[in-house]
Amino acid sequence: MTTHDELRYDVSDHIAEISLARAPVNALSLALLEQLLAALQRAAADDNVRAVVLTSALPRRFSAGLDLRLLLGEPAAEARRFLQKLYVELADVQYNLGKPSIAAVGGAARGGGMTLAISCDVLLAGASATFGYPEIELGLVPAIHFVHLPKIVGRHRAFELLFSGRTFGAEEAFSLGLVSRIVPDEQLREEARALARALAGKSRTAMRLGRAQFLHANDDRRGIADAVENFCKVAATADAQEGLRAFIEKRAPNW
Repeated sequence: MTTHDELRYDVSDHIAEISLARAPVNALSLALLEQLLAALQRAAADDNVRAVVLTSALPRRFSAGLDLRLLLGEPAAEARRFLQKLYVELADVQYNLGKPSIAAVGGAARGGGMTLAISCDVLLAGASATFGYPEIELGLVPAIHFVHLPKIVGRHRAFELLFSGRTFGAEEAFSLGLVSRIVPDEQLREEARALARALAGKSRTAMRLGRAQFLHANDDRRGIADAVENFCKVAATADAQEGLRAFIEKRAPNW
């Protein structure tokens, strides 16, 4: 096992397991995101790895999304640098991974945490997992999810989820097609590893070529560069800065 301050990487049975470990809620810092990208690139380059599982080492938390301090009062270039990694580089690394990736979501996934999960090929959820796009509550927009969510759940349901900011559970996520399967919380890790083992047992050539063809046919990356610009444009507004301050100060925003 390789352990960084905020991420764990372990390979066994031809499976690379990447566990987010930034207490208390796996808020996405630049350092954590860079460690995640490096771990995925490491798995891609390792011929011994045939499948990847992305999960959390923290109980009841997958990822709360962006560390909001990255956006409050910081130069626009800093936000753009972070979004370039979260949106563009993550999509490119997953696209070129060459082996299947599985997100095992236990507990809360919000905002950027949803981005991490959706970047994977398969998404398993624990029964108590919850999901949401809370950016609108802060005066922000979940820009990358404008690209792919309507294709998954339909335009009107996507709009309601993205612009209400409401939280929803695993059963609704499954019914919408966001989640591949719901499993008991205590079995989530083992179910993810069992699926990874099943995929790892297939022909590596067929998996690599078939996955490449599948992703090419469903490639959303063309819209991601625009999502970076759209998010950064909104994040720089007075409303977004007030929303961020209000959240940090635990008060209602004054818009």
